[in-house]
Parts: sequence; structure tokens; C-alpha cells
Amino acid sequence: MKTIEQIRNDFPILTRKVHGKPLVYLDNGATSQKPQSVISCIENYYATYNSNIHRGVHHLSQIATSAYEDGRNVIQEFINAKHNHEVIFTKGTTDGINLVASTFGRKFISKNDEILISAMEHHSNIVPWQMLCEWTGATLKIIPINSSGEIIYDEFLKLLSEKTKLIAVTHISNTLGTINPIEKIIADGHKVGAKILIDAAQSVPHCALDVQELDCDFLVFSGHKMFGPTGVGILYGKEAILNEMPPYQGGGDMIKEVTFEKTTYNCLPHKFEAGTPNIVGGIGLAEAVKYINNVGYDFIARQEEELLNYGTQKLLEIEGLRIIGTAEHKASVISFLIDGIHPFDLGTILDQLGIAIRTGHHCTQPLMDFYKIPGTARASFAFYNTKEEIDVLVNGIHRAVKMLG
Repeated sequence: MKTIEQIRNDFPILTRKVHGKPLVYLDNGATSQKPQSVISCIENYYATYNSNIHRGVHHLSQIATSAYEDGRNVIQEFINAKHNHEVIFTKGTTDGINLVASTFGRKFISKNDEILISAMEHHSNIVPWQMLCEWTGATLKIIPINSSGEIIYDEFLKLLSEKTKLIAVTHISNTLGTINPIEKIIADGHKVGAKILIDAAQSVPHCALDVQELDCDFLVFSGHKMFGPTGVGILYGKEAILNEMPPYQGGGDMIKEVTFEKTTYNCLPHKFEAGTPNIVGGIGLAEAVKYINNVGYDFIARQEEELLNYGTQKLLEIEGLRIIGTAEHKASVISFLIDGIHPFDLGTILDQLGIAIRTGHHCTQPLMDFYKIPGTARASFAFYNTKEEIDVLVNGIHRAVKMLG
């Protein structure tokens, strides 16, 4: 078992300075930092076996193809998909959601059907469904939340009917940190015949997911939030459903045979992976999964729970500070406001002290409207963060309050 010091040494960027101060990186909800093993993996691909995949008979192409498809197998095991062809490489969470909206949605959702999402969704799990409803005439319905930032489950049950064709919900809110009861949502949604999509962008960095145990129909996440590269992500879908869905894009690799009269499409997973993919992204994402497995979710959970509890306690000691999102079950995300201080101004001063937090609406404008606020400051922790960094944050906030108050 590595110590926190050894873990921090795995992440080169954590040793740098910003504005002459040691970096305190508390913006992991936006993107996580990368361990040296992932950085070296990416460098090794470009330096030693850079080649296109699936099409070449030459040596480098075969090595690259093997590494990319081995990566798919790593991710299959990581989420416990039944088949490796249920693992579709995408550009990220947003791309995965749009793929489902554009293929499953256009084929299986029509006028008078209903789609359910929660009031805490990221824009990427709102806008594609709005667009789908505009195309099809379906109705988008919103699962309400309470003031703590929790789904009002009785209201969710009231919304369910035979008209409900799809439920798309986040597992963990990027703004509030709320951990939603997705097991119950999936089970109750299936009772009315709905398909369920889980946005796991914020949960995969923090906890293990088993898609067979969950019984979700789709699950999406991004590499860059789980210590892997940007521009790559995963769509998991059940084999039977993916086989019924039409292709998302046309081009190379997603075809079996092309004539000017007719094209026949490739089998899974290639049907949904048109063109040259982000090869190094897929390989790097698998390396990030290996790193997570090496650290272990037990350690990650303990460390982040300590950080959440300590951070919550210390921040609430600051006069005039209010936490937005107080669900009983939370991940290591704290959104907050300080009386009389705009989050942007706070974030700007903290940046000068080397402290990176996120400010704004966090791509959840409807959620900000619910709380009647323009935005929040957000500190989001990863397992490589420390209580000492939280102390630096708290001291920085005190300094900002003196300057701005």
C-alpha cells in the first residue's frame, strides 16, 4: 500500500508552482491530474509504435491494434461488462450521451413518449434530450430535488408511466456531490419498460461500478476525469440494445462492405467507431484504469471521505459561508458561497495564492436557478489531495474575505 506522499509523487504536476506558490489543485471535478505511468504510456505510443489500427498488416499497426483492443478488454473488466464489444470508445461523456440520443433516441422514441432526467443534470445530459424531443415530439420531464440536493423519490415514482421510454440521470452530481440511488432508479425504471442511461463521469474516479449488477442499459464516462487523457471516453451498452441501434456516424471501420448502391455495417463495437479513433487515448485510458486498480477503491474511498468531512468542517467555520448541496450521501465535492463575495472574485484571489478551484454555474444552470444563485465556488477533491491543502484553501479564503469584505 502506497503512502499519500508516494501517491503524490506519481503526479508530476503536483510539484509545480503557480504564481510563485505551491500548486493546490482542487478542481478535480473539472479534470483530474495524470500519473507518470499514463504520461509515459502516451509518450511510448508516439515514440515507439505510432500507427493506425485495424487496417494494417505491418508490425507497428499490429502492435497498436493489439494495445488498443487490449485496452478495451481492461475497461470491460473494470466495469464488468459481459462482452468486450459492449464497450464503445467515444470522445467522452458528452459524446456518449449524444450517440445514444441520436441512435437509440431517433429509432425508439417518438411523439407522446417521455424522457426523464433529474434537476441536477449537467448540460450534457440535458441538451441532447431537449434536441431529441424537438426532433421527435417527445416530452422531457424533470425529476425534482429538495433543498439538500437530493432527488425527491416519491415524485420520481409519480412521473413513471408506460410513456417513459428513457431515464437519464447522473450518478454523482458534479456541482452538489450528491450520490443518487441509481440502483433503485434502474430497478423502478425497468418496471415500466424504460431504458436507463447513467452518467458516471463523476463517479468512476471515486467508486467501483459493475454494469451487470446495476443492470443499467447504458453507462457513459470520460477518461480525463479518471486520471486518463482528454478526448476519450466510454459508452457501455447492453449488446441486444446496441445491435438494434443504427450507426452514429458513417466512415471507415464501421462498415463491412461499401458500394454506391448499398453499405452494410460492421458488427459491434466497430459499428459505432467510425474513422481513426483516439488510439493513444484508448491506450492511455486503460493505463489510467490500471493505476486506479493499483491504488484501490478502498483507499480512494477512505481518503476522499476524510477530505470531504474535514473540508466541510473547516469551511463551515468560516463566517458567512454557506454550502450548496448537503445530501446525506455525498462524494468529495463542496460547492459554497460567501456572503457579499462573488465566486469569480474569490476564485481569482485564490488563484494568485496557487489554489485552483472552479467558479461559475458548473454547466448546471437550471440547478443554479433552483437555488436562485448565479453560481458557486467549488472545491473538488481527489485521493491525492491532503488535509494540509484544505488548510491552505481555508487560509486563502480568510485572506480573500479580508480583501473583498
